[in-house]
Amino acid sequence: MKRRINRLCIYTKDVQSITGRSLRYSRNLLNEMRKELKKEKKEFLTIEEFCRYTGLRHEAVMEVLRD
Repeated sequence: MKRRINRLCIYTKDVQSITGRSLRYSRNLLNEMRKELKKEKKEFLTIEEFCRYTGLRHEAVMEVLRD
């Protein structure tokens, strides 16, 4: 049975799993997103914001996060 994701925020390790890229790339991507969305460094990014920014389907991202 697959586990249920019950959180809103996306983290560097999640981006790394989704994209298959390095930890540094994932961190830089999240920082670029924060800058473009005019969020401060301490503010969280949501999975929904990540999907909109990258153009990935929400269902596909959630599937990767569930595994």
